[in-house]
Amino acid sequence: MKISVICVGQIKEKYLKEMNDEYLKRLNKYVNINIIELPDKAINKDENKIKKQEGEEIIKKIPNNSYVICCDEHGKMFTSIEFAEEVDRIFSLKSGHICFIIGGSLGLSDEVLELANLKLSFSKMTLIHQFARVFLLEQVYRAFKINHNETYHK
Repeated sequence: MKISVICVGQIKEKYLKEMNDEYLKRLNKYVNINIIELPDKAINKDENKIKKQEGEEIIKKIPNNSYVICCDEHGKMFTSIEFAEEVDRIFSLKSGHICFIIGGSLGLSDEVLELANLKLSFSKMTLIHQFARVFLLEQVYRAFKINHNETYHK
């Protein structure tokens, strides 16, 4: 089992970096996980061009034969238990590799969204992409704890 997380932008805030690192450490017990950080582009008047360029870079990094989950505000929402069941289902039936994609502040290009096997929404509220990464890692960790019948999820 493998998980890749492709992210536009780096985590700059120390407290978010520490949380990110903690969940990566915890997840290593369950799954081979790697983070692929892509540089975010400076935002100017041509936001569509920037989103398209970021999308091209993302597409180059998507591992072959992976189940692609794009984090998108219009995606499907899950409870933590439903998400755990979905992760388990993907690993058992679809693919041994899940690739999560988190866009930059402009979101994901249509070209990237078209590649998604699943579009995932964390909330109807907008999250900064740095926090979205930590939130995703925590929920993936929670999913593994749930799927292994270990205490953590209450």
